[in-house]
Amino acid sequence: MSDKKEFYEKLKLQLDDTSTFPSDYLYKFIVPTDANQVEEVKALFNNTGAVINTKKSKTGKYISVSIVLKIESSEKVITYYKQAEKIKGIISL
Repeated sequence: MSDKKEFYEKLKLQLDDTSTFPSDYLYKFIVPTDANQVEEVKALFNNTGAVINTKKSKTGKYISVSIVLKIESSEKVITYYKQAEKIKGIISL
């Protein structure tokens, strides 16, 4: 079994254990500022009613992206993380 698959299975169990859905979920990502990764993250949550905030790091090399979104299930939470993995240089927190 792959590490990612194990990670997502564990995350699903934790979410089901600690959260009641639907509920607001906070995603936090860090992306490099060298390309359009922030726009890619925003596009991922486009037309979802998400509240998106960004903040540049002190050095200006990275941007922190916080997204609050009403989510229906733990599966949906994980779906967004899996889609975000495709963005170059992204770090999920």
